[in-house]
Amino acid sequence: MTSISKDVSQTQPRTGFSPKKRSLIPERWYLHVLLWITCFLVGFPLIYAMLLSTQVNAEIFAFQLLPGDSFQANFTAVMDNRNLGDFMVNSTIQAILITVGKTILSLLAGLAFVYFRFPGKWIVFGFVLITLMMPTEMMIIALFRVVSSFDWGDTWYALTVPFLASATGAFLFRQHFANIPAELSEAAQLDGANPIQFLFRVLVPLSWNVMGALAVIQFIYVWNMYLWPSLIIQDDDIQVVQVGLGALQNFDGGQSYGPMMMGAVIASIPPVIVFILLQKQFMSGFAISRDK
Repeated sequence: MTSISKDVSQTQPRTGFSPKKRSLIPERWYLHVLLWITCFLVGFPLIYAMLLSTQVNAEIFAFQLLPGDSFQANFTAVMDNRNLGDFMVNSTIQAILITVGKTILSLLAGLAFVYFRFPGKWIVFGFVLITLMMPTEMMIIALFRVVSSFDWGDTWYALTVPFLASATGAFLFRQHFANIPAELSEAAQLDGANPIQFLFRVLVPLSWNVMGALAVIQFIYVWNMYLWPSLIIQDDDIQVVQVGLGALQNFDGGQSYGPMMMGAVIASIPPVIVFILLQKQFMSGFAISRDK
């Protein structure tokens, strides 16, 4: 009589390993401890600044590690007495104008460098790469003379126009457009699309991540701008936040570190919000993958 029973060991799949009981402590616990220590060291300056923003000088010099009772007083001194809120509004307007303008001009520059043929294209692109190595401080005197010749002092033109062109943005979009298949351009030409239609209907939808990455970089760069506004702008009605923070160094006839830290903490909020909102686009814009 034929046996129809089977060996239990033959019916169970072989997984190649024996099951282990999951431990509450990770195997590489020391890596987690190291990460926690690193996060604490990186975030401690911000935590300490927030702590100092609630204290007066006596508590700060005593190295008190508990929040003080001067939060409301320091906040009122910064926002009402020194008008830091107005400076933040001016910086926000400046950052938005420059970010939008740079993005549009960088898109057009990337389109020209990839999809157009004109004499000296590579020479022009070489000059763009050279300007990447030139900080604004090297051109500050030339910019000042040009802006003064147009009589743009104490105007929004002086704060925005000199920074609308971006070598970083042009290079970023040029590299991005160069990785887009050429068949898309050929198909658009067969459909009768002109370059502007091809840009806004094809390239822009494929470039949201790069645009988001550039927006984060440019917004933070403009928000931290100090030298140029302090040189060209004398009117407090359009002055920017970094210059306003510098004015907090002399408060009530001396240095009061509580209001200074309060202003620094408040001024760091808008860039953090922008980064959080565009974090996904920022990380994807610089990702290197086979799909790009």
